[in-house]
Amino acid sequence: MPEARSPFVFVLKGYPRLSETFIAQEILGLERKGLSLSLYALRKPTDSKRHPIHNEIKAPVTYLPEYLHQAPLQVLKAWVIVRTYPGYIKAVNLFWDDLRQNFSRATIRRFGQACVLASSLPKDTPLLHAHFLHSPASVVRYAAIIMGIPWSVSAHAKDIWTQSKEEIRAKLQDVSWATTCSKYAFDYLTSLSPKPQTIHLTYHGLDLTRFPKPSPTSHSPSPSLRLLSVGRLVEKKGYRYLLEALASLPHNLPWHFTHVGGGPLQDQLKQQAHELALHTQISWLGPQSQEQVLKAYREADIFILPSIQTDDGDQDGLPNVLMEAQSQGLFCISTRLSGIPELIDRGKTGVLVAQQNAQDLCYAILWAAQHPDERLKMAQAGQIRVRDHFGIDAGINQLYSIFKDYA
Repeated sequence: MPEARSPFVFVLKGYPRLSETFIAQEILGLERKGLSLSLYALRKPTDSKRHPIHNEIKAPVTYLPEYLHQAPLQVLKAWVIVRTYPGYIKAVNLFWDDLRQNFSRATIRRFGQACVLASSLPKDTPLLHAHFLHSPASVVRYAAIIMGIPWSVSAHAKDIWTQSKEEIRAKLQDVSWATTCSKYAFDYLTSLSPKPQTIHLTYHGLDLTRFPKPSPTSHSPSPSLRLLSVGRLVEKKGYRYLLEALASLPHNLPWHFTHVGGGPLQDQLKQQAHELALHTQISWLGPQSQEQVLKAYREADIFILPSIQTDDGDQDGLPNVLMEAQSQGLFCISTRLSGIPELIDRGKTGVLVAQQNAQDLCYAILWAAQHPDERLKMAQAGQIRVRDHFGIDAGINQLYSIFKDYA
C-alpha cells in the first residue's frame, strides 16, 4: 500500500487500558500490515498494570485535555487556529444544535477537545477514526468537519446501547464508514443508519500466538471444582447473580471461585460475598498480567461470565475473555445476550443461561460439576471453534483493506 501523506489518526477514550486490549491488538495488527498510525486519547491511563502488547505498538500517543479548565491556554490557542479552517462554521453550527439537545459540560468539552485535535493535525491527514461511538466519535466528528476530511468509527458495546437512537442516526449519517464487532450490534446499527451499506461487521478475533494451545496436563482433576471469571467489576458483568448462584450450590460440592480484574463494584461484591458466607471460597485477584491470566485459564475447570443488560441499556458486545477461555480448552458458562451466542453454540461448545437468573446459573454449574466428560467434550469443541473461526487475521485484513482506500 502506498504510504499515506500523514498517519491515520485513531482517537480513543483512554489509552492504554487493560480492559481494551482488543483495541491494542487491532492497532498492532494494522501497524504490522504497514499502516502508519497516530493515537490520541481523551484520558490518561489509570490502570496499575500494562499489557505487553502496548509495548509493541509504535504509534505515538498524544493526550487531549481531559477537562478544558485544566489546559485553558491550549484550548484557546487551538480555537484561534481552527477558526480559520473552512469547516469551522459548519462544526460550530452542529455544536450549537448538540448543545441545545444536551446542555452539559460534556458537550462543551467534546467540542473543545475537537478544536485541540484539529489544530494539532497535519491538514493532509487522510482519515480520523474513533474507537467507540459515544464521546470519541463526538470529538472526531467535530474535528473532521472542521478539517474537511472523512471520519470513521468502531462501535463496541456501551457506546451503542447507552446512546439514543437519534444521536446514533445523526453520527451514522455523517460517518464515511463504521464497523462493529457482533452481528447483534451490526443488525441494530444497520437498522438505524441512513447509509446501511457503510456499516461493516468485523469480529475482533483472538491473537492465537498469545494464547497457544495448553499442554494435555492443563485442567487436570482437582478435589475442588475450580471456577474462574475474568472481567471488570461493573454491573453489566452480572457478578451479583453469580454470587447468589454460588450460595445456592449444594454444601457437599467443594468449589473455589477466582476472579481476575478490578472495578468500582469491588467492595460491594466482596461485602455481598461475606453476607452470603462465601468469602473463604473466593479469591479476588484484581488486575493481573497476561501471563497470570493465561495461567488462571489453564488451571480452572469452568469459566463463568454472567453478563446482563443494565437498566440504562448497557451490555457486553462479544467479550474477548470468552474467546480467550475457550482457546485454552476451558468449559464456559455465559448468558444468552447480545453477541455471545455468536461465539458459544449452546449445548455444543458451552452452556448459555438466561441473564439475571441466579437459579439457572446454579443449575448450569451443578450440571457441569456432575458431567465432567460432557463438559470436556464441549470445551474441546469450543477450542476448535475459536481456533478455526475467531482468529485475528480475518478482521485485521478486512480493516486494512478499508483503510487503504483512504491512503
